[in-house]
Amino acid sequence: MTDPNSNPSRGRGIEIFAWAMYDWANSAYSTLSITFVFFYLTKVVLPDKWGAVVWAWSIGASMFIAAVLSPIAGAMADARRNKRTWLAATALAGAGLFIFLAAMPPTSTIVIIALFILAALLFELSLTFYNGFLPEIADEQSMNRISAFGYAMGYLGGALALVLVLVVNKTLGLEETSDQLRVGVLILGIWWGLFTLPIVWILRDRGRPPAKRPPTTKIVSGALREVGRTLQNIRRYRMLAWFLLGFLLYNDGIQTVLSQASIFAKDELFFETEDFVWLILMIQFVALPGAILVGRLADRIGQKRVLMVCLGIWVVLVSSAYFVETKTQFWILGMVLALVMGGTQSVSRAIMGMMTPASRTAEFFGFFNLSGRATGFLGPFIFGAIIVAYDSARLAVLSLIVFFIFGWIVAGLVNIDQGRRDARNEP
Repeated sequence: MTDPNSNPSRGRGIEIFAWAMYDWANSAYSTLSITFVFFYLTKVVLPDKWGAVVWAWSIGASMFIAAVLSPIAGAMADARRNKRTWLAATALAGAGLFIFLAAMPPTSTIVIIALFILAALLFELSLTFYNGFLPEIADEQSMNRISAFGYAMGYLGGALALVLVLVVNKTLGLEETSDQLRVGVLILGIWWGLFTLPIVWILRDRGRPPAKRPPTTKIVSGALREVGRTLQNIRRYRMLAWFLLGFLLYNDGIQTVLSQASIFAKDELFFETEDFVWLILMIQFVALPGAILVGRLADRIGQKRVLMVCLGIWVVLVSSAYFVETKTQFWILGMVLALVMGGTQSVSRAIMGMMTPASRTAEFFGFFNLSGRATGFLGPFIFGAIIVAYDSARLAVLSLIVFFIFGWIVAGLVNIDQGRRDARNEP
C-alpha cells in the first residue's frame, strides 16, 4: 500500500474532508451576511437609502484592501510554510468580530460598520490560505472533484446555518425584528469559528519550515520583493496571466451579484427577511448538486468548455434580471443562478490550481485572490453609485453585464494545456 503522505501533491481522505469543512464553515458568512447581516444594517442600523449604499461600499472596501494584502500575506505564508497559522488567525478573528458585532447596540452605527468591514476583510484574506492548500492535497486528476466537493460542502453548510437561525428564532419566540437579525449575526460568528477548527487541527503545510525564523520585518520585505519578482516574471506564465485577468473581470460580476442581490430583492420586489432567507435556502440546496455536476462535466468535456458555458449563462441571467417584475420570476432566476454559481467558481479554482507552480501555491493563490479583488471594489462601488444617482437597483444590476462579457472574452483566450506545461517547467 502506498503511503498517502509519500506524494506531497495529494492528501489523505481526512485531510480532504478537513479542507472542505472550511467551505462548510465560511459559507455561513456567505449566506447569513446577505440575509441577516444585510437586513440588520439596512433596516435597523441605517434604515434608509444610505443603508444599501453603505452595504455596497463596505463590501467594496474590504475587497480592495484584501487585494492589496493577499499576495503579500500569501508570499509570507510560503516563506514560513505556515498557511495553517494564517488561516486560523484570519478565520477565528473574523468569526469573533461578528460575535462582538452582534453584542453591540444598534445605535453604535460607526462601530458596527467598522466591525463589518474588518470581518469581511478577514474573510477574504482567509480564502488566500485556504485555496493555497488545494494543490497540496489534490493532483491534476482529482483537482476538479475535490474543488467541487469543497463548494458542495459549502452550500450544504451555508444552508444549514440559515435553517439553524430560523429554528433558534422560532424557539426563542423573539418578537423584535432587531433581535431576530442579531441572532443571525451571532450564529454567523459561532458557526464560522466552530467549523474552522477541523482544518486547523488536521491539515498541515507541505514542505519543511525554515530552520531559523527570520524577523517579521525581513519576511515582509522579502515577501514584497518576491511579489515584485512574480509581477516581473508573469510573462513566463502567460496563460495563467490571461486567466487571472479574465477571472478578475467575471468574478467581480459574480461577487457583486451575490452580495448585492439582496438590495434588488428588497428595493425592487419588496422581499422581507424571511422571504429572502427561503430564496437563499433554495439556492444553496440547488447549488450543491450543481457544483458536483459541473465538476464531473469538466472532467468529461474539459474545464474551459464548461467555464465558457457557465459564463454565457451568467450573461443571460444578468440581462434577464432587468425585466423581472415578480417574486416568482426572481425565484426562477435564482434557481438557474444556483446551477452555475458553484460550477463557475469551482472550475475557476481548479484551472488556477492546474496552472500554478507547485512550489509557490500560497503566493500564486494570493494573486488569485488579488485578481478576484483588485477591481473587486468596482462592482459594488458602481452598484452603490447607480443607486445614489438613479435610486434604481434594477439599473445597478444591468450595469454588471459588462464584467461578464469582457471576462468571457478574455478567459476564452486561455490555453489550459499550455498553462499546465508552463507550471511544470518552472525554473
